Amino acid sequence: MTLFRQIYSLLFILFLILILCISYFQFYETKSFLTQQMRSDLNNTSTSLGLMLVPELEAGNTEQVKALISTLFEGGYYQQITLIWLVEGEQEIWRNPLEIRDVPNWFVKLNLFPSITQETTITSGWTQLAELEIVAHPGIGYNKLWQTMSNLFVTIFILFILALIIARVSLSWLLKPLNNLSIYAKNIAKRQFDPQIELPKTTELKEVVEAFNSMSVQLKKVFTSLDNEISTLRRTNLIDDISNLPNRQYLVSRLNSWLSESSSGTLLMAKMDWLGDVHSQHGYQVRDQTIRLLAKEMQQQLNTLTPCVIARIAAYEFAFLVTDLERDLVNKYLQTLIRTINQEISKAGFTANEKLAIGIAERSGQVGVSDILAQADNALQSAIKHNKIFYWYESHQQTLYTQVQWRENLIAAIDNKRFKFRLQPIHEMKTHDIHHKELFCQLSINNTLIPAGQFMPYIEQLSLGSVLDKCLLGTLLDKQVLTLNEEPIVINLTHQSLNDIDFHHWLNTFLKNAKWGQKAIFDIPEAAVYNNFDTCQALCQIIQNNDAQFGIDHFGRQFGSMSYLQKLRPQYVKLDQSFTVNDDSQHNIELRRALVNIAAELNIEVIATGIQNKEQLSYFKSLNIQYYMGFISPPIDVTFE
Repeated sequence: MTLFRQIYSLLFILFLILILCISYFQFYETKSFLTQQMRSDLNNTSTSLGLMLVPELEAGNTEQVKALISTLFEGGYYQQITLIWLVEGEQEIWRNPLEIRDVPNWFVKLNLFPSITQETTITSGWTQLAELEIVAHPGIGYNKLWQTMSNLFVTIFILFILALIIARVSLSWLLKPLNNLSIYAKNIAKRQFDPQIELPKTTELKEVVEAFNSMSVQLKKVFTSLDNEISTLRRTNLIDDISNLPNRQYLVSRLNSWLSESSSGTLLMAKMDWLGDVHSQHGYQVRDQTIRLLAKEMQQQLNTLTPCVIARIAAYEFAFLVTDLERDLVNKYLQTLIRTINQEISKAGFTANEKLAIGIAERSGQVGVSDILAQADNALQSAIKHNKIFYWYESHQQTLYTQVQWRENLIAAIDNKRFKFRLQPIHEMKTHDIHHKELFCQLSINNTLIPAGQFMPYIEQLSLGSVLDKCLLGTLLDKQVLTLNEEPIVINLTHQSLNDIDFHHWLNTFLKNAKWGQKAIFDIPEAAVYNNFDTCQALCQIIQNNDAQFGIDHFGRQFGSMSYLQKLRPQYVKLDQSFTVNDDSQHNIELRRALVNIAAELNIEVIATGIQNKEQLSYFKSLNIQYYMGFISPPIDVTFE
């Protein structure tokens, strides 16, 4: 029970006891007064009537005696009058029925007033003439007592209600700082550091609020320091000081993560010896300034085409990683890159296309980091050898379909729901029990199963993402995949769906009708959060409003502040696979630990991805990570009856 309710209940009980006491004493005093009043009135009446009857009794005028008594009796104040003539022995009785108007019958049955009787002997000198007995009628007492108590209860009830209302309003006002403090404390527990609470006027509460404000400031500093620690570690170890671009080490980690996923893409490697001429003619300071301007221009021009990784991997060498793009779009990217570099060459006073070479390697099949780097370097050396601006590494793997064929095949597969699902378990680190499962999709095209890594680039290029997601979610509902599985299911949405407001409205309606609740979990890539935070926040709110959950995928991959975790409050974060590769360098160990700590500070669960063996599992267990997934527990096919 809340403090407000406890105080309110105490005041209610005290008011009730006070009212009951007042009512009891008022009732007792009124009853005693009315009883005494009836006794006094009866005594006076008996004395007066006796004196009035003496002359008539002496004269033996019986009829006049009866008339006098009848006149008095008709007033209704007496229940019974009895007169006995002592000389003749005659007796006369006058009675009124015991009927009391305007008083509830149950009140009369309480027998609050005893029978009040007054007996008098009427004498003349020493002669006894008659015996007179008068019994008071209790109706007057009941009427007066009922009216008095009714008025009292109505008045007290009105005052009681007013007192309760005033007490409630007053308590709400007095305890408002305490209520605000309770909300503030809960937010602090959730690591939500709201603006400081205004100090109340109450001295005791003022001291408590000051203590909470101070604690909030200190905790916020701790979280900020963790965020700054990650930024410092990244900048120190993964950022090139001159260009402010990622360095070779970061590129290698991204390549590891990229090649471990079912994805496509292209690696471009550019060698710019013209920067050496800038150095020889103008010195290293001008060269460094030129590199910074070139890096800034390349980021502005290339990132408008597609999100990509631009890294400086040597003094005059740069690498460009673009994923999920078809060759036609890569060619457009390449032309933009060449144009941007030539603009900077011209600004530096040199001839365009001179001392510039680019090697391009397209991912094909299963390749490692060293393989893709070697292919790009071979293409670069071929471009230099043949004096060309760019050179493609020749791959013997043929393209599966043309873009037109991909559109036709994908639309047909989606329309006919030719899906095959696989579920990969996500285990608890301590017990190894399955906590939830992640859903992967394959499409059947021409009786061949095509993994997501092959068809997803074309889904995005052809703007079929929302169509695919709607169809997939509908199929999951029809096949009752989430209902039949004991564990929650993690669902990945396409980038188009993440940024499509119409899809957000559709998903809201779909989840309300599906009623999956916490059985449905949606993965939000960290890149999407950085690229369009407001849209992702709106989608996350829709998911939470329907009792579903969401998590952040590829956690730690992007450069930037981790403050978005405080605003979104995901259920979990999936550590990017670049942090699970066998890289035991000190900076990578520190960065891993910092990422895990910042999630732990916000009570967000961490999932280690890409776990392949027990040695990796043992290491991540030492970091107090809660869950893991990877090829140590491969996905299994989902079968439908």
